[in-house]
Amino acid sequence: MKLADKVAVITGGSTGIGLAIATRYAAEGAHVYITGRRQAELDTAVQAIGGTAEGARVDSADLAQLQTLFDRVREKHGRLDILVANAGGGSLLPLGQITEAHFDDTFARNVKGTLFTVQTALPLLGKGSSVILTGSTAASGGTEAFSVYAASKAAVRAFARNWILDLKGRDIRVNTLSPGPIRTPGLVELVGSDAGQQQGFLDHLATLIPMGRVGEPDEIAKAAVFLASDDASFVNGIELFVDGGQRQI
Repeated sequence: MKLADKVAVITGGSTGIGLAIATRYAAEGAHVYITGRRQAELDTAVQAIGGTAEGARVDSADLAQLQTLFDRVREKHGRLDILVANAGGGSLLPLGQITEAHFDDTFARNVKGTLFTVQTALPLLGKGSSVILTGSTAASGGTEAFSVYAASKAAVRAFARNWILDLKGRDIRVNTLSPGPIRTPGLVELVGSDAGQQQGFLDHLATLIPMGRVGEPDEIAKAAVFLASDDASFVNGIELFVDGGQRQI
């Protein structure tokens, strides 16, 4: 029970990595809030997590919705111990086909959403609290047709480096957790809805990873438990890759 009695908010917690993190946090004793943009998926996730988990329909790029969420946390608990700014996503478009709408959507979800999630939560974060930003190995290398997403995740990494200076002396840790290819709906849907095509995509990604396979969401969640817990009390500003060694070669 490494997170016993902690209060945690995980944005984008209704599916994939966010759901896995929320499930692990709840199992470790935390009171978990998850956010999502689709109510049906949110309700299903809350039921799957069980315990004291609560859901809130929030678009992380909407500042009013974020404020309502953190006001709710304040009223019920008076504090926030763990914040995982995980909501985000992207899609494939090569240079020459990138649209303004594609750029705006990606940066709103990954950059604007991350910034204002943390800033809105900041008054609730006290001594010993942990902020975890979901980055990506895409920010540290090249991927065909993925430049806008990669740039947005590079911005997230830059946030952590700078915010630890803004928060110096407050004992609030900020770290980036960067997954490699993880078997999630968001990953396989990059290539469409055909199951065979999705499996072929995962098989191809596995060939790029020294461990010879893609990761599972729970493997990211285990790392997120470490960063949120007192075990990481002197870990601040890092980028923790959970990628089977992909970005080490």
